[in-house]
Amino acid sequence: MNDRIIIFDTTLRDGEQVPGCQLNTIEKIEVAQALEELGVDVIEAGFPVSSPGDFNSVVEISKAISDPVICALTRAVKKDIEVAAEALQYAKKKRIHTGIGTSPFHIKYKLKTTPEETIKRAVDAVKYAKKFVEDVEFYAEDAGRSENEYLARVIEAVIKAGATVVNIPDTTGYCLPEEYGEKIRFLKENVPNIEKVIISTHCHNDLGMATANTMMGVINGARQVEVTINGIGERAGNTSLEEVAMIIKSHHNLNLETNIDSKLIFSTSRLVSTLMSMPVQANKAIVGRNAFAHSSGIHQDGVIKNRENYEIIDPVEVGVKESSIILTARSGRAALNHRLELLGLKFGKEELDDIYHRFLVLADKKKEINDEDIRILSGEVFKGEKALKLERLQVTCGKSMIPVATVCIRINGEIHTSTASGNGPIDAAFTAVRQLISKTVHLEEFLIQAITKGSNDIGKVHIQVEHQGKTFYGFSANTDIITASVEAFIDAIDKIK
Repeated sequence: MNDRIIIFDTTLRDGEQVPGCQLNTIEKIEVAQALEELGVDVIEAGFPVSSPGDFNSVVEISKAISDPVICALTRAVKKDIEVAAEALQYAKKKRIHTGIGTSPFHIKYKLKTTPEETIKRAVDAVKYAKKFVEDVEFYAEDAGRSENEYLARVIEAVIKAGATVVNIPDTTGYCLPEEYGEKIRFLKENVPNIEKVIISTHCHNDLGMATANTMMGVINGARQVEVTINGIGERAGNTSLEEVAMIIKSHHNLNLETNIDSKLIFSTSRLVSTLMSMPVQANKAIVGRNAFAHSSGIHQDGVIKNRENYEIIDPVEVGVKESSIILTARSGRAALNHRLELLGLKFGKEELDDIYHRFLVLADKKKEINDEDIRILSGEVFKGEKALKLERLQVTCGKSMIPVATVCIRINGEIHTSTASGNGPIDAAFTAVRQLISKTVHLEEFLIQAITKGSNDIGKVHIQVEHQGKTFYGFSANTDIITASVEAFIDAIDKIK
């Protein structure tokens, strides 16, 4: 029987500490419900004493969530613990997460105290938290830079005081994987009462080793992992939930399992990215736009012959419809022929060679070759202009106004106009566009990037829409970001045939 790894998600606490990514209570509830559906075991809902907003969020999440444990963070301070207990009053399953720094840096410079006094404060905090809840997790902040012998004394003391989970954070992301794994193993072997608790990892990504450290912790005996969706969090972020979940699912020899429904990973990732206005980097493992995209000719040929040649995860397993074969100057004949066949175009060897040579000339000039380019190269040239073209756009918005947009679109040569309101100027404009088209499209990805610097930047917009199970992409660039967004949206819709 496989060992079960407990997934402790701190997207709503540590993840929300990212500057500019704060959520309101309604948004936090939406994320918490998505985490519950995903199969997360513990949701760290906030730090109640830090603000009235955080307190209220923990209260409302406690009311809205049934299965996961709801956890509230505190310092080793009585007032923090009292406020956390009050915020958790409606939780079906509740946990207080309290702790104190245990590294020489924290004891001397942050706490300005002694090692012995630190142990006393840790014990007092755990005992006080036990008066309010049965489930108490203790964190030894900066455990990654703590001396193992002293850390073992602290952990032994808090277990005696009633802790049910002991968290060993690599707070600064400093540890090497072998070093962090050894720290967990040292505690397993040298703390007499360690079998009474669950050991938890909490690793940061300052040196890019959060996931590696977490897995080494698990391999050496940790049975809870503290993670965030998309790896968001303080500074360079936390351990990524999706990475740990898929490592465990892919490596059967570890004899481990989680409760995560992996098919919901991609949709949960996009929800968090959208609500926090924090785009997922294109090359992010598991959930990045390029995670299952192939542009190298050698890789494309291998994937076309058998997906497992270059993909260790079936994209469907994480909620992505299919792999992408991206045609660039590095693509080979096999990839070009594959795209031609998808478009219903078949050619003999000599014809394909001729198209391929012309394809390479064009690919050297363009970053990416699209389906329209392929049709042109193969002789199936589109006649006239695109079916859809933005002619005019007018937007009215402001602090005390409901955003309203009017769009004029040329559809097959005729001008059509529509006006709509929305949550913002772009939403209003997109709604107006939808009123003019006969196709039902769902916006799956909306990414804005600055090309230059300064307030007169050119904004590049990438949009991904879904129509009848197929994905279509649109692009545009403009100094007016609203115009660029609408042009990109129309560009994607125009490709639906």
